[in-house]
Amino acid sequence: MAIIPQLSLFSWQDLEELGDLERLVLVLETVPDETLMAHLEAARGHGRNTYPVRAMWNSVLAGVVFQHPSIESLRRELARNAQLRMLCGFRNAAVPPASAYTRFLHRLMAEQDTVDGMFEQLVDDLAAVLPNFGQRLAMDSKGISSRAVRPAKNPTADGRRDVDADFGRKEYRGVHEDGTTWTKVVKWFGYKLHLVVDSTYELPVAWEVTKASVSDVTRAMPMLDHLHHRHGVLLSRAVLLTADRGYDDTKLIAACWDSYQIKPVIDIRNMWRDPDATRVLPGHSTVTYNYRGDVFCQDPVTGQVHTMSNGGFEVRRQRLKKRCPARFAGVSCRGQDTCPVVQGLRIPLQTDRRIFTPMDRASYQWKREYAHRTAVERVNSRLDVSFGLELHTIRGLKKMQLRCGLALIVMLAMALGRIRQRQPERMRRLVGS
Repeated sequence: MAIIPQLSLFSWQDLEELGDLERLVLVLETVPDETLMAHLEAARGHGRNTYPVRAMWNSVLAGVVFQHPSIESLRRELARNAQLRMLCGFRNAAVPPASAYTRFLHRLMAEQDTVDGMFEQLVDDLAAVLPNFGQRLAMDSKGISSRAVRPAKNPTADGRRDVDADFGRKEYRGVHEDGTTWTKVVKWFGYKLHLVVDSTYELPVAWEVTKASVSDVTRAMPMLDHLHHRHGVLLSRAVLLTADRGYDDTKLIAACWDSYQIKPVIDIRNMWRDPDATRVLPGHSTVTYNYRGDVFCQDPVTGQVHTMSNGGFEVRRQRLKKRCPARFAGVSCRGQDTCPVVQGLRIPLQTDRRIFTPMDRASYQWKREYAHRTAVERVNSRLDVSFGLELHTIRGLKKMQLRCGLALIVMLAMALGRIRQRQPERMRRLVGS
C-alpha cells in the first residue's frame, strides 16, 4: 500500500465548489446508517408511514450539509426545492410539518449510541485507507453558546428552556511585538465540544460534549482511553499529541508516555513565582534549569552561564541527553577541561515529569511539532462556519450532542467519500504538493 504524503487530504474549498446536491449525494452514499435505519424502522413498527424514516433522516443530513440553522429553515428549502425533496426520498409534494421533525429528532436523540457508532465506523474506515491516519494527534475544545442566554428560572425541562447549560470561561494570553503582555477573556453560556483530531488530515477521531464549565484537562485522558478501547490500532500509530497550555498537567503528560508511548507536546504554564528563576539540577551543582525546560551549565573558571545543547531522548533509560555547548555548539568556555559536564549529562524524566518530557521542550523539533496544534483550531472553525454551529437554535445537552455528532459524521463522510470516488493516482495528486 502506498504511503500518502503528510499533507492536507483535500481542499475544503473544492467541496464548496461542488454542486449542492452533489455534496449531499456524497454524504448519503458514504454514511454507514444501516443500523440506525433498522432501529428507527423497528421503533415505527406498523405506524403511519406518511414521512418515511429514510427520507426524514436524509433531510436531516441535508440540513447539516447545507448549513440550515433551524428546522424551519430546512423546511422552507424543501418546500422551494423539488429536486432536494426527491433526493431525500419524499415522493409526494408534501413537506413534513415541524411536529414530524420534532418527533423524529427525539427518536434520534434516543439513538445517540447508534449515531456515535456511525462516527466510530467512519474513523475505522478512514484508518483503513490512510496508513498514517492517527500518527499526529491534536487536542482542544471549543465553546458553543446555547440558544438561551442565561440559566432558566424554572429548572423543569420542557424541551424549550435550557436547563443543562452553564457558564464557561477561557483565558488567552500572549506577548506583543514590543514585549508587553496581553490577556483576552472569553465567556459564554452553553456547552463545550472536546475534540481529538488527526492534525495531518485535520479530521476528528474522538469527541465529547459537556457543559461549558467542564475543564479541558479533565476530559483528555478519558478521550485517549476511549481511543484505546475503540480504536486500538489507530492509537497504536500515534506518535505525538499536541495541545495548548490548558492541558498542562503533570498526570496527563506522564500518562501519555507511560500508558500509550505518545510523546506529549503540550505548552507549559509558568507556575514559578519568578519567570526568570532557575533551579539546580539534582546531582549537578553547576547545572540549572528553568520552567520551560532550558538547561544551563556554568563555566567553572569565569562563572559564565551557557545554554546546553540538546542531545535527544534515550527511550531505554527514559532520560533526556544534554551536551556541552563548548563541544557541540562552538561556545567559548575557558573551563572546558575541568568542567564536570563536558561529556554531557542525562536528565531522568522523573526529575520533573511536567518540565522534562520525551520530546525536549527546548528543542527545535518541539517547536515544529507544536505548530501542528493549529489543525484542531481549523477543524473548530469549519464546525462553526461550514457546519452551522456558529448559528443554531439548540437548547439542551442531548440536542447539542446530536447536532455535534451529525456535523462530525458529515465531515468524515465527505472525506471518505472523496477518497472512494478517486482513483489512486488522482488521490495522490489531490494530496500532493
